[in-house]
Amino acid sequence: MADMEQVFDVTDLFGIDRETISVELSKKDPGLVQKADDGSLVITLPLSTPVDAWATTLLAELERLGYEKA
Repeated sequence: MADMEQVFDVTDLFGIDRETISVELSKKDPGLVQKADDGSLVITLPLSTPVDAWATTLLAELERLGYEKA
């Protein structure tokens, strides 16, 4: 649950609807952020990096995908 709160702390900065975010149950290095064909966001959290440390990567990946801070 703490991982999801940290993900939402970042995605909320962009005004991304939480209903459009899917976070994989399994973790895999180095972590992945993808925009699906339907516009939803698919996130795979990293296995060996704490999510709070990976949050800057998540932020950068969202910007790379074209999201802008609200």
